[in-house]
Amino acid sequence: MSIQSLLDYISVIPDIRQQGKVKHKLSAILFLTVCAVIAGADEWQEIEDFGHERLEWLKKYGDFDNGIPVDDTIARVVSNIDSLAFEKMFIEWMQECHEITDGEIIAIDGKTIRGSFDKGKRKGAIHMVSAFSNENGVVLGQVKTEAKSNEITAIP
Repeated sequence: MSIQSLLDYISVIPDIRQQGKVKHKLSAILFLTVCAVIAGADEWQEIEDFGHERLEWLKKYGDFDNGIPVDDTIARVVSNIDSLAFEKMFIEWMQECHEITDGEIIAIDGKTIRGSFDKGKRKGAIHMVSAFSNENGVVLGQVKTEAKSNEITAIP
């Protein structure tokens, strides 16, 4: 996976924050977040901790002159970006990273997300179908389906 390629993709995400109040660049926060999540972080505090532990490495690629943002800042910034633009950017980056190999197997699997059923609001459980590259160990894409169905019918 090319770090420069990731930085190039991240740079297209629009920063809607008021620039006079910005202490940490959006590109740095997103780079930190993506790297931390790839490394296994799944909570905002873990993303901040990852940043503190690897600050010197992060400085090679991003502007971390003001240090690592606190977990609340990371959460607020990530929660307010254009999620569709970020999803598109991430998928395009992963597709660039993905190398097609002879005889590669793509696993298609459907799952119902536990705890997603809301009886009080009469909302059914969320069903997702994912395509997974066994060779590279990455999810190539996923799609939410309206109802539990055959995985083949959900593939775009």
